[in-house]
Amino acid sequence: MFDCIIIGTGPAGISAALTLKARGRNFLLIGSASLSGKINAAEEVNNYPGLPAVGGAQLKEAFINHLEQSDISVTPGQVTGVYDMGGYFGVLCGDNSYESKTVILATGVEAVKPVPGESEFLGRGVSYCATCDGLLYKGKKIVVVCTSAAMEEEAEYLSSLAAEVVFVPLYKGARLKGENVRYLVDMPRAIVGDTRVRKVVFSKGEEECDGVFMLKSALAPSALVAGLNAEGGHVVVDRACRTNIAGLFAAGDCTGRPYQYAKAVGEGNVAAHSVCDYLAAKK
Repeated sequence: MFDCIIIGTGPAGISAALTLKARGRNFLLIGSASLSGKINAAEEVNNYPGLPAVGGAQLKEAFINHLEQSDISVTPGQVTGVYDMGGYFGVLCGDNSYESKTVILATGVEAVKPVPGESEFLGRGVSYCATCDGLLYKGKKIVVVCTSAAMEEEAEYLSSLAAEVVFVPLYKGARLKGENVRYLVDMPRAIVGDTRVRKVVFSKGEEECDGVFMLKSALAPSALVAGLNAEGGHVVVDRACRTNIAGLFAAGDCTGRPYQYAKAVGEGNVAAHSVCDYLAAKK
């Protein structure tokens, strides 16, 4: 069992990992091996202390080098569930599951707002994880809303199981192919059903289906953790980055504005120190 699992490899997650490493804690850093896509896409960062007018790609390389020099590795993957087991947490990541005494959410913020009905039907026809729930829809019709080309591998896996896939890419240059794949260039407006999902309403029509997969590069923390206190799409934390769930901490953009690297790094450090204080008190 780990002392801590950090979810997210942006500035907040990296800062938390460096602090936990310095404190000698046993932890896992889960996220993209290439770190935050937002950093790499930044043309110029002007508000990071000591690095005026630094390019996003340059800042990302500095983060990667710092992790390597500190002997910190990234476990690539997307976490699709965090479960409070009473004294410890279960963390689901693809086909793998982990146990940890504490968790730090450093997930950033969603680039795409939740569709009405998305959270209501989670577990009742709505899923975020192809490998977790794909087999439930073998031979059935599903709608797959994909926000990034990086998620197409999961969509391809789903197409190997489902009888029919209505593929809705919210980006340009989608490459998914298959005889059972039908492209739909439209925006989802609502997910509708009764005890389960029955259809997805789009701007120009609707599609009846057995299930909906929302393939996103970042998930809302409230979708990851049942019972998590959130307001306006952000995790509610105190000054020690503690959430309303004991042992669960949050840092960075997911806790609210300002969405700045300096703020994220500071909160990542605070969250890691709070983890150490929590573990010490438990011991």
